[in-house]
Amino acid sequence: MLRPPILHHVRRAHSATWKKNPNLDKIIRVDHAGELGADRIYAGQMAVLGNTAEGPLIQHMWDQEKKHRQKFEELICKYRVRPTVMTPLWNVAGFALGAGTALLGKEAAMACTVAVETVIVDHYNDQLRTLMEDPNVDKEILETITKFRDEEQEHHDTGIDHGAEQAPFYKALTEVIKTGCKVAIAISKTI
Repeated sequence: MLRPPILHHVRRAHSATWKKNPNLDKIIRVDHAGELGADRIYAGQMAVLGNTAEGPLIQHMWDQEKKHRQKFEELICKYRVRPTVMTPLWNVAGFALGAGTALLGKEAAMACTVAVETVIVDHYNDQLRTLMEDPNVDKEILETITKFRDEEQEHHDTGIDHGAEQAPFYKALTEVIKTGCKVAIAISKTI
């Protein structure tokens, strides 16, 4: 069968991407959505607490999340992964969660950070285990997720160190947020 030269060239150029780990699309899609959500959570927290003593701390964590989001924007394009259709909702929900918890006080904002990062660190660890089962693991993805997992753990620890557990109804608040994160992850993997 004779193929047009351009079609043959395109297939050959992208064949390596298409033969990657079958979990890669889900991983990139859900992580892109998660980093978007984290970016928006910190934007909401900064809108409320940006001019307080906690502002620089929140800004530092937000700056890291912006870098995480940018990296997954690059990976979405590089690996030709369709982003989740939930992006507009996660954008609004993330900002509302960040601003809403910040309105309850700095401790509640830190409790939000602890809850989200607890789920994300576990999520990244699950992904790392899945990726390492592949003998042809994509080293760039592995290194990216490892680095981001470590930074998310740092955010979790920062939240604990800055009064998260003193938030009103800490246990209930963090459990609700954790459940919301787990639901968002499950949805973003597929749609």
